[in-house]
Amino acid sequence: MDRRALAAATVTVVLWASAFVSIRSAGADYSPGALALGRLLAGAVTLGVICLIRREGLPPRAAWPGIAASGVLWFGLYNVALNWGEQQVDAGTAAMVVNIGPLLIALLGGWLLKEGFPPRLMAGMAVSFAGAVVVGYSMSDEGHASLLGVLLCLVAAVTYAAGVVSQKPALRQASALQVTTYGCLIGAVACLPFAGRLAGQVGDASASATLNMIYLGVFPTALAFTTWAYALARTSAGRMGATTYAVPALVVVMSWATLGEVPEWLTLAGGLLCLGGVAVARRSPHPHGVAEPAPAPVPADGKAVG
Repeated sequence: MDRRALAAATVTVVLWASAFVSIRSAGADYSPGALALGRLLAGAVTLGVICLIRREGLPPRAAWPGIAASGVLWFGLYNVALNWGEQQVDAGTAAMVVNIGPLLIALLGGWLLKEGFPPRLMAGMAVSFAGAVVVGYSMSDEGHASLLGVLLCLVAAVTYAAGVVSQKPALRQASALQVTTYGCLIGAVACLPFAGRLAGQVGDASASATLNMIYLGVFPTALAFTTWAYALARTSAGRMGATTYAVPALVVVMSWATLGEVPEWLTLAGGLLCLGGVAVARRSPHPHGVAEPAPAPVPADGKAVG
């Protein structure tokens, strides 16, 4: 991954980590479906304005199946399931279950996208997943988790993974901005059945909850999903999935800084494991920048140059 793609992935991870704090605030006044619709509408408007400024046209026809699938699965179902799941279980349990997603991305990417199963990637993801389990256990409510909440978080993990794998082929045909804009718009259309609840709740919600909903749409959705798509187009789905294991560690730090929630030593240790696993998964198999030798050029007569 080049430096610009790495910077884009970093922006995504930081903003997605901040989303967990905002969801907790907005979720106090908005139901799961209404929050998802409000977030996606704010994101779609923001992305639409950017598309108009940049004069982005419609994506090619070949990109639409992947855009539609990621829009329904990732932008739509994932957001509703995650919002609902986080109202049923504590943040630690949600983190443990949702972090099955990157593992599923690596497995589906290796199988459906023919990315293979690099040993370094799989080892790094195993370390990061162990760290996510430690973070989740240390923050969980002593195992008293709602079965419905766990199932909803599992749905979120599966739709997240399926959405990423669906999005990857679309990025070969269309730009990151096009894929994100129309995926977000399709997700908003899929959430339109919650329009009545959103209209009824926005008048009674606190200003803080509404501002957090708008923030979720503009930054963790419009900006972060675009930077994610930009980076995903330049690396494998498995490696991008591994990068998101930095999110639990950042959530711990942000909760500490903004909510005054001092983490236990076990939580910090789990966060360090998450970051260590990401470093292993993203490390080049050729240290010190030594790459494999390029194949010898083949002239027109078909004989390799030795």
